[in-house]
Amino acid sequence: MKPILLVDFGSTNTKVTAVDVENYEVLGTAAAYTTVETDINNGLREAVSNLEKITGHIEYEERYACSSAAGGLKMISIGLVPELTAQASREASLGAGAKVWKTYSFNLTKGDMREIEEYHPDIILLTGGTDGGNSECILYNAQMLSSLSYDCPIVIAGNRCAAEECQEILGERTTFLCENVMPKLGELNIEPTQKQIREIFLKRIVQGKGLSEASDLVSGIIMPTPSAMLTAMELLSDGWEELPGIGELVGVDLGGATTDIYSIAEGSPANMGTVMKGIQEPYAKRSVEGDIGMRYSVHGILEAVGDRRLSKIAGINRQKVNELVDYLSNHTDYIPDNEEMEKMDYALACAAVETAVSRHAGSLEQVYTPCGLTYLQSGKDLRRVKYVVVTGGALIHAKHTEEIAKFALYDESTPGSLRPENAEILVDRKYILAAMGLLSQHYPAAALEIMKKEIAYYGHKK
Repeated sequence: MKPILLVDFGSTNTKVTAVDVENYEVLGTAAAYTTVETDINNGLREAVSNLEKITGHIEYEERYACSSAAGGLKMISIGLVPELTAQASREASLGAGAKVWKTYSFNLTKGDMREIEEYHPDIILLTGGTDGGNSECILYNAQMLSSLSYDCPIVIAGNRCAAEECQEILGERTTFLCENVMPKLGELNIEPTQKQIREIFLKRIVQGKGLSEASDLVSGIIMPTPSAMLTAMELLSDGWEELPGIGELVGVDLGGATTDIYSIAEGSPANMGTVMKGIQEPYAKRSVEGDIGMRYSVHGILEAVGDRRLSKIAGINRQKVNELVDYLSNHTDYIPDNEEMEKMDYALACAAVETAVSRHAGSLEQVYTPCGLTYLQSGKDLRRVKYVVVTGGALIHAKHTEEIAKFALYDESTPGSLRPENAEILVDRKYILAAMGLLSQHYPAAALEIMKKEIAYYGHKK
């Protein structure tokens, strides 16, 4: 046996997973409150203590950690045109595991700068223009950012003809030059920028959040938790070397404050008569719905779907729906303890999944041209995806997990939404996806086989 301890410092809970990488087994999982306000080691020690009640004492050969503690990696992204470089900037940030507070387009205003100062991001991504294209906007925005009152790391990933001049304008500030996120019109190149953002997280943000104090119990923070999640999804989908994955998938991580959606799929048009609109979508894509969550963002669900929709799903009158949503918003640690609240939570979870996946998936619209009827596709066509993988406490611990997860699927009432049509529902019952993304950095084969055993084949066990 070769035991490894994997730690996920979450904003609320620190989760620990013990695995045997020789026999591809999960030895146990446990959690405790993340004590980021005092000493993060306290919560980690309690989580390990809880784990030992399940596994007994284990001398781990290696220990690794990921983190989204203290709100995760706060970013803003800046681009030129909303549908092009600004969107490319956002895709790069999200794929790196960041929490993108806002994406700015065109020239930054004085009001924008006041917002940025107030938000106090951990990293700024400055993009704009294709290589050899518009340079005025990115240079202007570099000039505006030079007036920031603190030294926020700025990643410059725009028009290569203006990048070095931007760096000069920003003077002694901490800057990083990357390849353009959109070197040609509609062409994405986000991997170099994602790599740089993750490196900044490791070197700077971890220390700023006090996570370096956990170094006596772990070998180091390897990546942001959302990045670990995306890595796990890719590995489960694509496989590793000669070990096959399970194929294209959509991942749903439903939390109290946000809902993260992942898709590992080409998402190209299903037929020759469809024309793509907007930028090329990344094969491995992550989106974050910051207004959709089961507690802190519960009003966002209500605003997104309306009380009539929630009333229909829950079987509760609309006035009561509004009262219960208000209650949950003010009692974020509440766990349903009666039938009415269980129905309300079920309806909220269904609506959250439906809304978040709809926003993540592409859409199809009919357009009449001189040549006849044409279909325009924006985003990814996920109708042919094989699996929907669900995780997050609100889903894993729900009584009707599979029923809730089916709200991620295609619905005839919204024919333009390109959500999965006949996907099988898979559940991350042991909450191990982030841990497996972490493990994959050193033991990819073990991480893949454990996920296939615990997630992909879970429903087929007797």
